[in-house]
Amino acid sequence: MRFNKLMTLASRITLARLLLVPVFAVFAAYYGASVAAGSPDERLRLAALATFITAAVSDGLDGFIARRFHQRSEFGAVIDPLADKALLLTGIITLTLVDWGPDGWHIPIWFTAVVIVRDIIILGGILVLHFINQKVRIAPSWVGKTCTVTQMVALGWVMLRVVPFSPIYPAAIATVFTVWSGIDYFREGLRQLQGTEQTKPGTHP
Repeated sequence: MRFNKLMTLASRITLARLLLVPVFAVFAAYYGASVAAGSPDERLRLAALATFITAAVSDGLDGFIARRFHQRSEFGAVIDPLADKALLLTGIITLTLVDWGPDGWHIPIWFTAVVIVRDIIILGGILVLHFINQKVRIAPSWVGKTCTVTQMVALGWVMLRVVPFSPIYPAAIATVFTVWSGIDYFREGLRQLQGTEQTKPGTHP
């Protein structure tokens, strides 16, 4: 019964987004295999694209429902960022390992490495702050939001194949904001850590 109370409509949509992540990965992997075999199956590409778009749109939908119908919950607060990160990272890693066209039409591996290292550092910082402060205050910033947008653009650039220019260009722009947002989060973590040190007994405010 308690689980049903936690599972609001917004949370169900978020959970559905999380479940769509492996579906996208399977479609993308099979499409990549068809490209490697020299006979690209465009139905698989469109299926992967439709799955990814559906999952991405659900991100805004569950947030709207949670705000509009007062369905915020602790479960939703945990599962929503998890689903977002799972979708984004799966998309980036999959499109790095899988060619979506001739001449290496995929996400550059150096971009993926930067994204993964940044996320590991941020996760490590959160764990440290939680251990010391018992709580972590993370406020969205325009740099972080821009970082997410540029990463999504890089993914769309590869999957849509509308613009003939190499995916290296959007990946380079996304890399700048990925590093920038990582530095921004690191500085905020230091600020919170220094604030904790100043409030310890025997220290001056």
